Amino acid sequence: MIQFYYHPSPNPAKIALFLEETGLPYELIPVDTRKGEQHDPAFLKINPNAKTPAMVDGDAIVFDSNAMLLYLAEKTGQFLPNDDLKSRGDMYSWLMFVATGIGPYSGQAVHFKHFAPEPKDYAVTRYNYEAWRHWSIINDRLANSPYMLGNEYTLVDMAVWGWARAVPFILGENAWEKLPNVKRLLDEINTRPAAQRAEALKTQHTYKTEMDADARKAMFPQIAH
Repeated sequence: MIQFYYHPSPNPAKIALFLEETGLPYELIPVDTRKGEQHDPAFLKINPNAKTPAMVDGDAIVFDSNAMLLYLAEKTGQFLPNDDLKSRGDMYSWLMFVATGIGPYSGQAVHFKHFAPEPKDYAVTRYNYEAWRHWSIINDRLANSPYMLGNEYTLVDMAVWGWARAVPFILGENAWEKLPNVKRLLDEINTRPAAQRAEALKTQHTYKTEMDADARKAMFPQIAH
């Protein structure tokens, strides 16, 4: 059985959705990042980068949410596009766009807007601009097709969904007015029973919500002093 190391945040949500869509059996192992559990030596043996999600599947250890999506898709043969170079090229391109653009810029926009100390005006401007730019590209992509790779729901849509759930926190409460196609995809995926089960995972464990000094030390050691 897969051991799934989870915290209720965008990247683990992608994997929760894939697991629930496929019905693969798994054991949920909570990692409370605001308590610093990601730095435990036992967890660092699984993910030396001290991030969630991660998983153990028999002898295989996989970390990074996008690597995990690809691994699970290969394991199950599900939620992949057609097995031809053009389709796989589109998949790799858009999945890496989420991995190297949507995730990092959205995450840094959240950090500097909501958690970083002053002075931070330049950083807020920089990451807010890049987050908007990347989400606008996704919105334009979805203007021409129901899903990221065309007419089929794939792992790339799951990758987008993980972060799209947080768009108002990333970009502001009115962001959906400028991203209607992203909102359409989010709403559609949210109606899927697997997405509802994935969202419910966060209720199986009580996670620390306070961003106190100890949480800051665990999450942002560079500003904890």
